Amino acid sequence: MRLFLLIGFICVSAQAFSNTRADTSIILLSDLKVQLEANQALNDMYNFKFDLARKQFNWLKEKYPWHPLPYFLLGLNEWWKIMPNMRNKDHDEIFFAYMDTVIMVANKLYLNEEYKLEATFFLSAANGFKGRLYSDEDRKNWRKSAVVGKEAMDYLEEVKEKNDLSPELLFGDGLYNYFSVWIPENYPILRPIMIMFPKGDKELGIKQLREVSFNAFYTRIEAMVFLMQILHNYENDAAGAFHIGEYLHSIYPDNSYFHRYYARLLYSSGRFTEAKVVSEEIMMRIDSGYVGYDAASGRYASFFLGHINQSRGRLEEAKKYFLLTGKYSEEIGATDTGYYYYSILNLGRIAEADGEKEAAKEYYKKVKDLASRKDKVYKEAKERLKKLK
Repeated sequence: MRLFLLIGFICVSAQAFSNTRADTSIILLSDLKVQLEANQALNDMYNFKFDLARKQFNWLKEKYPWHPLPYFLLGLNEWWKIMPNMRNKDHDEIFFAYMDTVIMVANKLYLNEEYKLEATFFLSAANGFKGRLYSDEDRKNWRKSAVVGKEAMDYLEEVKEKNDLSPELLFGDGLYNYFSVWIPENYPILRPIMIMFPKGDKELGIKQLREVSFNAFYTRIEAMVFLMQILHNYENDAAGAFHIGEYLHSIYPDNSYFHRYYARLLYSSGRFTEAKVVSEEIMMRIDSGYVGYDAASGRYASFFLGHINQSRGRLEEAKKYFLLTGKYSEEIGATDTGYYYYSILNLGRIAEADGEKEAAKEYYKKVKDLASRKDKVYKEAKERLKKLK
């Protein structure tokens, strides 16, 4: 499938190069007119109106078929179909096909000295996005990730001293500076692979991502997403992450990834009343079949609602939502996560509180069977089982 898609793109692009040489008179990445043409489509894409975005990106492809930008945007449109549920690989093939086409078209542009800098940006960006997907926990293709990551880095090194396309160029540089340090710190097994890369700087990486978030056009939202994740997951900056998450959800209210991340930030900061309202809205959208709202989003929202109801003594409501967390987790194969383990543990707690001793034992045994011995959830389940014997 991917091969046929790529062949089709190559044929279209080859024809475009032979017929539209006169159009290569502008630097598209920094051209205000092109940005205005792409602006609504980008907003549609981030708001999960994928068909509307694709139509405009295809129009840009017809107008600028010689340039990697339209193919990159079409690939980004596929990327955001993947983002809500990274375990779903249905869009991988077409995503990789678009990014491979970006690389093919950019390589042609790279031969023209006048457009070499712009082509280099796309060569770096396309390889970077491919590497991101290859390195996903459900794909774990570290070898391919390292190969394309090295490609992305080589092109990044070529242009990072130049400022012509800044701050777009800072996006890749910021990500590299942060994660080239974070990865070996947290995954010692990957340290030998990281030896081939220059040493980064986490603080500089965060600073660069902030600048992209404020000043870039095409990479602004992507930088904000990474910055939000970094601040929340790795830098213990809940307030900084919340500020970004609230903003992203407010401007793209139909983006299920932003929606659930906002709910997560509310929940983790103890703002349960607001988290309950936002989580209930997510559940409603799942029931109504909104684009991007599926079991992946439901797993988060139902867990938050289960715990909030449990903390308020509404055990029947809590039980209903924890059962849903389990159902959603099993549906997407996410039975190796804390949300799944703790939903089962909490069902055991509720059964124990209701005097259902045997049911509680079964839940605790299930947690012990699934979780690692090092996990807190395992240790608690073990202790509760002892007390019930």
